[in-house]
Amino acid sequence: MISIFQAGASPGRVGLPTARAIGQSDRVDCRRWDEKYAGIEFQPTLPPSSFVAAELAGLRSGRALDLAAGHGRHAVWLAEQGWQVTAVDFSRVGLDQARRLSAARGVDAGQVHWVVADLEDYQPARAAFDLVLVAYFQVGAVLRGKVLAGAAAALAPGGTLLVVGHDLTNLAEGAGGPRYPEVLYTPEAITAGLPGLRIVRADRVRRPVEHEGAAATAIDTLVRAERT
Repeated sequence: MISIFQAGASPGRVGLPTARAIGQSDRVDCRRWDEKYAGIEFQPTLPPSSFVAAELAGLRSGRALDLAAGHGRHAVWLAEQGWQVTAVDFSRVGLDQARRLSAARGVDAGQVHWVVADLEDYQPARAAFDLVLVAYFQVGAVLRGKVLAGAAAALAPGGTLLVVGHDLTNLAEGAGGPRYPEVLYTPEAITAGLPGLRIVRADRVRRPVEHEGAAATAIDTLVRAERT
């Protein structure tokens, strides 16, 4: 799920375009995301993000929470790795596709709990999850801070939080992704929203993509943290 808020001032960073040059965002509601997911061709082999797979593959499975689960590629992959997953998104159409993906891949129907909810309102249970994943949830700072705080509070002792999203430097140095500075990540901004967690990794990472018919590179923020 990506919920984009009204553009504010320029990012204030040398070498990056201003918000006016990039464009101005409108608030995106679940109906628009329902329409988007309805127009996406079903792919039964839909893979997880390479960063998600690499960072989480070695973890011992337990209870996982996938916030902004979209059409389920990460929730289904986690279930295939043995996790008991709660997957949350505000797009009912997206989660319907996620259920279809889960069934096509042979995941047990009881292994993923699909929750239709807006993260503006959703409050996960405290200390209930061994893993919380927030992948490509591009929102304004206020909602992002609220969701990160809830994600951190949802971690059980020893639990892992993984946050991956489009980085601010992608505007000038990378390809694709949102064009609105206010919804983009930096490692510093994400880690600042996770007081009380131990930061294991906070990096900018590069991802090969196809952009306008040619091979290109996108830049993401990746933050991995733990509840000690």
